[in-house]
Amino acid sequence: MTPVATEIWGYRLHQRAEILSIILMFTGIVTDVGEVLHVTPERLTISTEKLFSELDVGSSIAVNGVCLTAIELFPATQSFGADISPETRVRSNLGTLQRKDLVNLELPLRLSDRLGGHLVLGHVDALAELVSITRKEKSLLCRFSVDKSFARYLIEKGSIALDGISLTIFNIRDGQFDVAIIPHTWEETNLRTRRPGDRLNVEFDLIGKYIENLLKQPKV
Repeated sequence: MTPVATEIWGYRLHQRAEILSIILMFTGIVTDVGEVLHVTPERLTISTEKLFSELDVGSSIAVNGVCLTAIELFPATQSFGADISPETRVRSNLGTLQRKDLVNLELPLRLSDRLGGHLVLGHVDALAELVSITRKEKSLLCRFSVDKSFARYLIEKGSIALDGISLTIFNIRDGQFDVAIIPHTWEETNLRTRRPGDRLNVEFDLIGKYIENLLKQPKV
């Protein structure tokens, strides 16, 4: 195995297994769709029947692909409260959420779990606008647009997280791309509530961003 394969940013895998618990945060496989119960400029309260029993105060949870911390639990409504920072409000769509909106939820990956989607940190890079929705037999074809400055992260048949959903992109052109949505994904996520003009959180492929950063570093 080459040094690049055996080392991640100077840490040997067999010596620094704990780094995996930092990198392997989420996989983009939505496990519940929560409902926004209460909104303030600094905090969201979200219900989740499926995941509430697994939450503790201090637990991390991805909300529309944004990694948040549950700082308060409400057993009566099976809900949790999470603070959102000014940076999160500006960079993501969490700042535009309203009461009764549906949000995608996912708990962090355990080291023993299967990697069903792709590596997702829960750090939003940009917003993508939903351009169109076209039915293709039983599935749907959704076209999105991102600012052209992010076009370098769009790889044909590559991975992307949209509102925390791991998807494969194709038909890339001028900052626009398509994703195919199967009926299960449509029904089990908040995509079913989306309409053209809506803006979704985007996290581009983690590996590509790290490679880009490493290539920019001066040679020692």
